Amino acid sequence: MTVVMLPGAVRHPDRRVAAIVDYFEQLRPDSLDHLGAIYQDDARFKDPFNEVRGLAPIRRIFAHMFETLDAPRFIVKDIAVDADACWLAWDFVFHNRRMGDERQCIRGASLLRLGSDGRITDHRDYWDAAEELYEKLPLIGAVMRWLRRRITSS
Repeated sequence: MTVVMLPGAVRHPDRRVAAIVDYFEQLRPDSLDHLGAIYQDDARFKDPFNEVRGLAPIRRIFAHMFETLDAPRFIVKDIAVDADACWLAWDFVFHNRRMGDERQCIRGASLLRLGSDGRITDHRDYWDAAEELYEKLPLIGAVMRWLRRRITSS
């Protein structure tokens, strides 16, 4: 297993992984037309809110991200690769006017399965929607923080 743990712009000796990391860190609305360079046509994508298969539905998820958030950006923090499995730990930073003026950050990880051609066949994102998102919302956040206090051991 190869593990690389570097802050900021992460480069990896595995060209497949390096290309994927570069793509996500430089993701922009106009780069969505090139998803086929890193995803196979029938790739599966799952996160806490979505589960889809195929390039068009995956593209819609990323397009929706750009439509609803200001300046969204992925920053890959850590990489672990073992054969055709790749873990990326990342920060997702963005602005959302409904959440105030300060920059928001969601910390998460992606498990990527790579096909023989080096493109992603399966993409699974892991992040805590309650802590990373719901607790930061004005109304529901107060309820979520209260619930956390109630169930946390003292």
